[in-house]
This record gives sequence, structure tokens and C-alpha cells, in this order.
Amino acid sequence: MYVVDVPNRNSRPATLLRESYREDGKVKNRTLANLSHWPRPRVEALKAVLKGATPNTWALREAFEVVRSLPHGHVAAVLGSLRRVGLDRLLASRRSRHRDLCVAMIAERVLHPRSKLALARSVAEPTASSSLGEVLGLSDVDEDEFYVAMDWLLARQQRIETALAKRHLSESTLVLYDVTSTYFEGRSCSLARIGHSRDRRFDRPQIVFGLLTNGEGCPVATEVFEGNTGDPTTVLSQVRKLRERFGLERVVLVGDRGMITSARIEEDLKPTAGIEWITALRSPAIRKLVEAGSVDVSLFDERDLAEISSPDYPGERLIVCRNPLLAADRKRKREELLRATEKELEKIVTATLRTRNRLHRKDRIGLRVGRVLGRFKVGKHFELTIADDRFAYRRKISSIEEEAALDGIYVIRSSVTSETLSAEDIVLSYKRLAQVERAFRSLKTVDLKVRPIYHRLADRVRAHIFICMLAYYVEWHMRRALAPMLFDDDDKSAAAQKRPSPVAKARRSANAERKAHSKLKSDGTPVHSFQTLLNDLATVVKNRIRPKDDSAESFNILTTPTPLQKQAFDLLHVSPRL
Repeated sequence: MYVVDVPNRNSRPATLLRESYREDGKVKNRTLANLSHWPRPRVEALKAVLKGATPNTWALREAFEVVRSLPHGHVAAVLGSLRRVGLDRLLASRRSRHRDLCVAMIAERVLHPRSKLALARSVAEPTASSSLGEVLGLSDVDEDEFYVAMDWLLARQQRIETALAKRHLSESTLVLYDVTSTYFEGRSCSLARIGHSRDRRFDRPQIVFGLLTNGEGCPVATEVFEGNTGDPTTVLSQVRKLRERFGLERVVLVGDRGMITSARIEEDLKPTAGIEWITALRSPAIRKLVEAGSVDVSLFDERDLAEISSPDYPGERLIVCRNPLLAADRKRKREELLRATEKELEKIVTATLRTRNRLHRKDRIGLRVGRVLGRFKVGKHFELTIADDRFAYRRKISSIEEEAALDGIYVIRSSVTSETLSAEDIVLSYKRLAQVERAFRSLKTVDLKVRPIYHRLADRVRAHIFICMLAYYVEWHMRRALAPMLFDDDDKSAAAQKRPSPVAKARRSANAERKAHSKLKSDGTPVHSFQTLLNDLATVVKNRIRPKDDSAESFNILTTPTPLQKQAFDLLHVSPRL
């Protein structure tokens, strides 16, 4: 039996109770009763009973309705982690409206990076897209309040960074420092300048910002500079920050070869007592060492690193390394660039020989050649002949061979004594700069998406970068806790044992390789990226239930976490019930 509504021309549909039966191999229907006079709830109840529901089940289902469902699990994970590491208490010891607004901006940057207007919409009660606003009590906020909170946070930046340094830095600690740039939307900000764009957006002004981390890549401090600021000129402010604000008497500053230059060492680092450094030499300096006989290829017959000394670097240690894989990669890349350059130069030769619209005159030929050489950056390896009516080129074999002799060779420069760090440890310490590069990738592209930047006031831009750094601080701790569930390597010691030498390429542990290959953990559950795990946790929903009995109050019911979601909450040591 079943209940069906049958259209009845201009009258309301007829509600009929019917029965299906089979006669002579054909399915037929007959009407048992006309239920058109029944109240609609009674009809729906009969439908439910005919489908197998008991009267009690139907009554219970009809007694309540879901009036709102807000994704909650990912909010619980991020907010719980933020509170577990004590970041909210670093912002301010007591809860306040401004602190809650800043917590919301930090958490939302991890959850779903968006503008302040979009954030205000996502937490306000009428337009909420998650439980973040409800948990923090921000159901009546607008974007202007977030801007005021950014000003409030920026005024506390130095105090917060000092507290982070006290927590994650200590005497004789390793400090990693690097800078990056990101392009800017608009031109009215005083920090926005045209400069060397790491994003290859030379059509946009940009800002430069630096990041200080401990040896494991945990962010401690950030600073914003004008977009045309050179990397080396930012070092002195970091040295002062470490010594004067953080009160560290002795640290080892690690920076790349473009950051800690010879000039910065002589002018900024050596005059500052207690500051030691680890950096690398540029290619011209390495070539000078080779020409002076300080670097001999025979050094690498048995080992891939050797410690040398040079009168040009008194009191410093030089660790020469040679990586065969890096040498092969540089050889391949150089050959590709040479061939690409020759292909474009050949087009210019053809243009100077054609009969119609022939390319002629030195200046015009030179302009086209300059564009090609500027594009591929290997002009030093070509000998050019430019005349008014002809153009020719050929490779400089000696120049190419001279450069190839240094393929795979790099030199680490350090003031740290051998009693403090061995040569191998110095090489590994320099390679830890990859931790800062990983932070920049997360900040700019993968997770936190620091750009696009629409703020016009310089202090708002500084506050925006600081919020992104604090969001990465939360993410950094979450990733470490969730590593067994992520593609991240959760067995660093095993990975280190697989690395035959500090110069060799870093290797993943067997467990990490298995996760990457099978996309499954050892228990058969799927491996996640950080973002897909947050998306999974977002399916833990906070449902607002309203009884149809007006005398009863509404209440919330939380989705029961799946075993995988429960494991994530357990690893984070947080509860979904905030």
C-alpha cells in the first residue's frame, strides 16, 4: 500500500490510499480509500508508517527541526590549538573584545584566508559560515572593528615577539633569518615600492618582509620594509632586535649568501659582541679561492666536504662542499639556457640576412640582442659581433668550462668555533634555511595567502603581516602534532639516518615514503594534506535544534566525530566541544 496525491483539475489534489497487485502477469493498482479530508500531518504520519517507521519514531522526528547548521570541527581544531599554545594569552592576559577580534583574524587566516569584510560576514550571526563567531561571541561585528583591532594588535607586536623569543630562543641558540617580497594592490601605501620581485610581478609595487625563526622553523618575529629595500640592509635591525629587545647575549645567525654579505659581516656582525654567523660565499668569491689554490678538486676524492682556511677570511671557518646531483642539475640547466639563447640569437641572424624588412644598424640589432641576453642570463658565455649590416655569435668555451669547474661546489662561511659546531653541523645548520623557505611558501601560496594586500596605511600592512605570522605560528604547532596523519615526515630521526652526508640530498623516512606512495597510513586510513584534513574536520557540524513545542528551548547537537576526526582531535589535545 502507498499514499499518492492525484491532480484534480481546478480543485486541490486528491489524496488516495492505494494498493498494487499483480493480475495475469500485469501490475495493477486499486484505490482503497480517499484520504483527502485527512489533516496533512496525519497523511504524512501514515506515509511514514507505510515506509516502515514506528509511530514513536515519527512522533520524535516531527517534534524537532534543525534551524541552523554551522561547520565547527575545523574551528575547534584551530581555536583549541591556538589556546593550547597560549597565543591568546600572549596577545593579552585578559579576555577582551579586541583580543577576541584578533583571535578571530588569526584563526580565520588558517581556516579560510579572506578580506576583513568577508571575515565580518562569515562571523556575523545572520551570515555566519562557521561557528567561529558564535564561539568567540562576535555575532554582531563589522569590518571597521577588525581594523581597530589590527591597530590594537600592532601596538603590542614588540611585547608579543619578545614573549615568543623567550619561549623559543635561548642563549647560544640557532636563529634563522630570511626575507621575501609580495606584490601590492594599489599604489597609495608608503611602503609600496617597485623592487626586485620574487613573485615576478614587475608591474606591481611590493613590500619586503623578513622572518626570524628558531632552528626548527618556529616563527618568532617579523618585520616589514619598503619594497625597494635590499636584503643585506635588513640585517642590522635583526641584530639589534636579538641583542637589545630579546636580551640574548650569544646567538648564531644563519642567513643566505645574498643576506649576510662580507660588508654586513664587517659593519654589522663583527662589531656586535656575541653574534656569530653562518652564511655562504658567492660564486666570484669561490672562483677567487680556486684561483688562489685554496680549493682543490682532489679534496673531494673521498669526502664531499672539507674544511679549509684562507687569509682573506681571518679567524673564520670555510667548509667547501661538492654535491654531484647539484653539479649535474646545473650542467643541464646551463646547457638548456645556452640552447634557448642560441635559438633566439639565430632568429636575429636570419633577420639581418633577409631581403625584405632586413634588420640593420648596430643600435637596432643591439636592442634585440640585449633583450635575448637579459631574458636567459647567459650572455657572459657568448662572444658577439655586431655591425651595421651583420650579426654573429659563438660560444665562449673557456668561460663555460671555467664555470663548469665550479658546478656543485659551494662554500659555507662561519665564525662558529669547532668546539661549538663541527663542520658537518655547520652545513646542516645552513641547510635549515629551508625551514624559512617552507614558511614563506605557506604564507604566500599554500595556506595563509598573505596576498593580495589591499591595505593603504603602512601600519595596517604591518599588522596584516604580523597576523599572518601568528597564524603560521598556530599552523606550525598543528602540523607537528598532526604529522602522523599528514604527508609530513613524522620520523625525523629515521630520515636523518638515511642521509649519508650533510651535503647529500635530504631523504624522507621509510614511513613518509610509504605514506606518499600509498596515500594510506599503516592502519589503512587515508593520509591528508593540512588543508584537506581541515576540510574533513569541518564536517563536524554544530546543529541548532528547535522543538516544535513552544514551551521547550532550543539546543545544540554536535556531529559525532568519525574515528579519523577523533584521532585528529586527540593528536591536537583539543576537544570539539569548545
